[in-house]
Amino acid sequence: MVQPWNLAALGEGESGYVISVSTHPALKHRLEDLGLIPGTRVTCMARSPAGDPCAYLIRGALIALRQADAREIALRPAQEWRG
Repeated sequence: MVQPWNLAALGEGESGYVISVSTHPALKHRLEDLGLIPGTRVTCMARSPAGDPCAYLIRGALIALRQADAREIALRPAQEWRG
């Protein structure tokens, strides 16, 4: 079994599926409201010139997240997903 990795590890155009969100409760609830729950496909669409934040496509919406927050979201690479 391949180790899960985090959202911050996605390169532009890469996708993965959420396994878990381990950030503080207020942000976790906000992300859940945006549809970021286990099983959700996420694609990195763009990185800012400085690399932070990044824009992610989540359920049809483009959402910018700081890399510190993105590191708290565990993913499985899209090609390995068996959900």
